[in-house]
Amino acid sequence: MNRLQNKVCIVTGAALGIGQACARRMAQEGGTVAVFDLLDVEGEALAAELRAAGGSARYWHVDVAREVDISSAIDAVAAAFGSVDVLVNNAGIAGANKPTHELTEEEWDRVQAVNVKGVFFGTKHVIAHMRRAGAGSIINLSSIYGLVGAADLPPYHASKGAVRLMSKTDALFYAPDNIRVNSVHPGYIHTPLVEHHLRDSGATDLDVALSELGRLHPLGHIGEADDIAWGVVYLASDEARFVTGTELVIDGGYTAR
Repeated sequence: MNRLQNKVCIVTGAALGIGQACARRMAQEGGTVAVFDLLDVEGEALAAELRAAGGSARYWHVDVAREVDISSAIDAVAAAFGSVDVLVNNAGIAGANKPTHELTEEEWDRVQAVNVKGVFFGTKHVIAHMRRAGAGSIINLSSIYGLVGAADLPPYHASKGAVRLMSKTDALFYAPDNIRVNSVHPGYIHTPLVEHHLRDSGATDLDVALSELGRLHPLGHIGEADDIAWGVVYLASDEARFVTGTELVIDGGYTAR
């Protein structure tokens, strides 16, 4: 219950899905949690839930595609809680599901702004705080599609490949500061993002579509948000003190083929 005791943890895109599960599990493990999101009602409700359970948490309205939002919110977290020890760059969008030749520049840029620039801005502005703390863990949510390809969502796949290599690059840059940087690569997880993707792809029966999606994984089912959250807790904790620049793949065997 105390794996993250005395650690201040920022989770972006924390109001729903994987981010929400990460925030809950980190709080349960003793972390102080800063909830970053655009969804004010859900974000405030999550922070209130964590406090009601005995944790320490606050919500900040943050658009990760806006550098001023990220920089000011990270500074505010450090001022409120005294430090920043963990950053989970989770916020992301799927974007347009079209072949590359049909995409507009705007559709491409929107996904990169959230999924890639958001990670860049978060990392850029947390480093000074982690250096002052003498250590840190940055955990970037990539995807199985940062490791393998598929014939859909070109902007999303490109963004997740970028996140994987950004993580390795920053792991090398900041290892002398005892700041660890790793990427997490989920398979299909039952989240609002995946449900939205299935509906956009023409699914009329969500349960059937989820079951069919599950069969793509050797374990025979899709994952739950908690499956990812526990991996994030591990990377945030001192248990992972010798882990940096690597990929934690949590995908039910999807990429083992």
